[in-house]
Amino acid sequence: MKQHLQHPVFSVISKLAAEKNVQAYAIGGYVRDIFLNRTSKDIDVVILGNGIDFAEAVAAQLNVKLSVFKNFGTAMLRYQDVEVEFVGARKESYRSDSRKPIVENGTLDDDQKRRDFTINALAISLHPDNYGELIDPFGGIVDLNNKLIRTPLNPVETFSDDPLRMMRAIRFASQLSFTIDPVAVAAIKSNLQRIKIVSQERVTDELNKIILSPVPSVGFNYLFDTGLLHIIFPQMAGLYGVEIINGKGHKDNFYHTLQVLDNICEATGDLWLRWAAILHDIAKPATKRFEQGHGWTFHGHEDKGARMVPKIFTQLKLPLNDKMKFVQKLVQLHLRPIVLSQSIVTDSAVRRLLFDAGEDIEALMLLCKADVTTKNEYKVKKYRQNFELVQQKLKDVEERDSIRNWQPPVTGLDIMQLFGISEGREVGIIKNKIREAILEGEIPNDRDAAISFTIEKGKEIGLKVVEN
Repeated sequence: MKQHLQHPVFSVISKLAAEKNVQAYAIGGYVRDIFLNRTSKDIDVVILGNGIDFAEAVAAQLNVKLSVFKNFGTAMLRYQDVEVEFVGARKESYRSDSRKPIVENGTLDDDQKRRDFTINALAISLHPDNYGELIDPFGGIVDLNNKLIRTPLNPVETFSDDPLRMMRAIRFASQLSFTIDPVAVAAIKSNLQRIKIVSQERVTDELNKIILSPVPSVGFNYLFDTGLLHIIFPQMAGLYGVEIINGKGHKDNFYHTLQVLDNICEATGDLWLRWAAILHDIAKPATKRFEQGHGWTFHGHEDKGARMVPKIFTQLKLPLNDKMKFVQKLVQLHLRPIVLSQSIVTDSAVRRLLFDAGEDIEALMLLCKADVTTKNEYKVKKYRQNFELVQQKLKDVEERDSIRNWQPPVTGLDIMQLFGISEGREVGIIKNKIREAILEGEIPNDRDAAISFTIEKGKEIGLKVVEN
């Protein structure tokens, strides 16, 4: 293991451990990531003794600033390219109404027992007497090799003590493509209601990490199968299921959504575009209808879905800023390119799509491509060909008409000065007519044409040009 301890911070820790006659260990994610061949810049160090005092000595030796968090008994420093956090070894006990532990000083064994998973309980000694020795009391290396998420102690107690660990188990499974130990899965199911004592911010943080994992459906399948999803995100769980009337069924919108999410993850790491994939069909249960002679319909699910986005973002404590508006816009518009790809594409329809989508047109097209989940290869090929046609039209129309991020060539102020009127209904009427004329291709998107058009439409509603 010594070859993985080449960073100069380790030699300083080792030297001070010998001088102060204390045991020091690298523990947790840094050690785990060595075996996963992942580079980690965060190092957790456990001291058998006072972690803050030891951290102060290390910071002085390195001549760097130390941040001390006395309430948590931890201290953190940054040196070169790594962040090192120090803590004294401890054991923990919990009350039933809180995930905040009662902490006491403990041994290394105590500290490893309090870790969430065996793969995070691995430790490497930093004392010169046994420098580089791996301490693995719970079979974490075997679990890494078997790609298994397992708790060091009884998972029922582990998850009851800190229910956020249920989300973390699923997050690690999703990030690493690991399997959760069946005993741990059963323990999650028996502790479901405990998740309610965890703050929404912490739950959503883990949910976002699942969404950002390489194949998020791994995590969402665990969330659904354990029942956690029904508590933390009931609207998404509500997408599940197929109803059949007169032999006609619709697709399962839960599994369709997971496929769309996985599809879009192949093209982008953007969290909010992934959220758009999750929410694009969120209103289908609310808009589902069976029409005799036709089958299942979900009319208006894009409009209702867009209206649901702010409520869901509020519920999950997600940001209610431009990120939310971006997701809302994509949910609102997600059918438009698909409809265009199924019919003759007119310049007018393309201009309107460009006008409504603006700078988010590429993101919208990515979402629409991901939304094609049919297993019919002929349909897939046809959709892709039509999408390519739509994309070329978008490019051609944008180059010619400059509709994206459109600014009217004639402003409300121009109209008021032209006719000598104050702000009011007439100004709004003419502005709308200009926009519609440009989007329909009746006039080009330039100022001279728009001025002539303005004068003409002004006359129609009784306005006269005033002489300057």
